[in-house]
Amino acid sequence: MTETTQDVLIVGGGMAGLAAAFTLRENGASVMLLEQAAEFGEVGAGLQLAPNATRLLKKWGLLDEVLAVGVTPDHVAFKDARTGEPLLSQDVTGVFADTYGAPYVVVHRSDLHRVLLERCRVAGVTLINSVTIENVVTTGDQAIATAADGTIYRAGAVLAADGLKSRLRTQISDDEPISSAYVAYRGTVPTAGLPSDQLINDVTVYFGPDCHMVQYPLRGGELLNTVAVFRSKSFESGIEQAPGLEELQEAYAGCVPHVQESLKHLWHGIRWPMFDREPIEQWVDGRMLLIGDAAHPMLQYLAQGACQALEDAAALQELTRGTVFVDGRVNVSAWRQVFDEFTEIRQPRTARVQTAARVWGESWHVDGLPRLLRNMLFKASNDDVSPHTDWVYGHALESSIDAVKAARPVAASV
Repeated sequence: MTETTQDVLIVGGGMAGLAAAFTLRENGASVMLLEQAAEFGEVGAGLQLAPNATRLLKKWGLLDEVLAVGVTPDHVAFKDARTGEPLLSQDVTGVFADTYGAPYVVVHRSDLHRVLLERCRVAGVTLINSVTIENVVTTGDQAIATAADGTIYRAGAVLAADGLKSRLRTQISDDEPISSAYVAYRGTVPTAGLPSDQLINDVTVYFGPDCHMVQYPLRGGELLNTVAVFRSKSFESGIEQAPGLEELQEAYAGCVPHVQESLKHLWHGIRWPMFDREPIEQWVDGRMLLIGDAAHPMLQYLAQGACQALEDAAALQELTRGTVFVDGRVNVSAWRQVFDEFTEIRQPRTARVQTAARVWGESWHVDGLPRLLRNMLFKASNDDVSPHTDWVYGHALESSIDAVKAARPVAASV
């Protein structure tokens, strides 16, 4: 059994863990990140990054790298999957991007993950694979994390970024992931050779009863990304993975030919069951803090999972600067203050996103009179959904942090 010690230990090498690792490293912390998998990587296909996330990438000097491997779509458009009728087409260029100070970007998950991972390596984060942390306990001014192989890791603070099914969250809450009854199939295909009517530079969402489909380009338009989400009887019965295409095809049987044809673009060997959790008020256990999906897992309807992970990292960077990390010194006693301030700022924000994502998703999948009313409301928007999303995209994280800092006792920043 060996022991290692550092300022910050991060458990989990997804978006939240990597972003927190390099931002705290830039504050001067010694940071070790432990990943359970044998290799770093991100499973999935496309990812939408709204301006609340791309503003942070711009601030960190990473936006150009992401733009080089991503796409800035022209519109986020919504259509009725049964009729193909256009309902709303929000322009996300020009005035939209100027208003929020950054563009709307779609990028392959693995590409964003690679950009963050490389930033960690350049910054000097210690990255270790094949480590499973069983528990974290606090003793005095140290957090002690014990791995499955008996290795002990000591740190001034532990950030638990171990995802939706977080093992470390069980130290704080006995809740469980909640099934949405929906599953997602994903897939990408090269755009070369596709019919011209399938070459788009928009994020297009097709609403169908108990299903929807999202399509948008990736990697500079070289790939077309397709995500098909539907209410699954097999998943409701407790089966997370179900082979065969019959259930998938049945879910989209009443949709327009384009949607049905697009099912061919999906990877049929795997599906992603969709879970979230109820918001919890407490994310702290001694010197351990939950971040990312370990703290606030959400359904994907607002496309904010990765965005909120980046906001977590930005908040930690600002709150620890001048408190935990001061002029090259480490004030270990300030971690509890930072954890409390982080929770004060981030918990209400992420709880709202979690609950709004559920409501947004319910509106996508209605039928009958609710479907007619939804379509009428979307068409009546005059192609401007910003009154309903401005609170997400225009969130002033810096203002929230400044307000918390202003309320600190003078001695706390010394």
